[in-house]
Amino acid sequence: MLTFSVFPSPKVSDTVVEPYNATLSVHQLVENADEYMVLDNEALYDICFRTLKLSNPSFGDLNHLISTTMSGVTCCLRFPGQLNSDLRKLAVNLIPFPRLHFFMVGFAPLTSHGSQQYRALTIPELTQQTWDAKSMMCAADPRHEQELVLFCRVPNNVKSSACDIPPTGLAISSTFMGNSTSIQEMFRRVSEQFTAMFRRKAFLHWYTGEGMDEMEFTEAESK
Repeated sequence: MLTFSVFPSPKVSDTVVEPYNATLSVHQLVENADEYMVLDNEALYDICFRTLKLSNPSFGDLNHLISTTMSGVTCCLRFPGQLNSDLRKLAVNLIPFPRLHFFMVGFAPLTSHGSQQYRALTIPELTQQTWDAKSMMCAADPRHEQELVLFCRVPNNVKSSACDIPPTGLAISSTFMGNSTSIQEMFRRVSEQFTAMFRRKAFLHWYTGEGMDEMEFTEAESK
């Protein structure tokens, strides 16, 4: 079971209980999902502002980023290619321990609409953008990963798949999937917001009033 789930961000939040909802969801996904593609609103908005040069991004713009990433991740499952992959191969190569199934995803090329016609995309440029932290759909920087030095020591920790069918509107594209310890930045951010509210029992009555028990929150936080 593979999920694409969007995490909240305090920068673009419109619902105060989002940290509660996110933590309760992760509690279930740790137990029930096999592969989890992490997206978050903070990274999506940053891509819209900085890379796509959109001053007022709409939900359509954000959803377009998510849908292109979903399309890229599942491309080799749906179309023929020179080097196809499947969900089982992804799991075997990306999950060293069962609970560590939360992946960072990225997409390239990300180009503002006004400059697309002036850009000649090359394989090296596409590769560089794919590995760039600014292309990640989760607001965590892989350059902060403590084990980054291992990348040079372990030559076979990168798997590639090639599909012959490009996405609509592009001649060539690249999708990144990685399992990085730097993703803890995003989890820590949500956890701190959860703890700050739960310590004061803020807004908890909305959940207990629907039949939930306070112990469910405590258990979700401990996970």
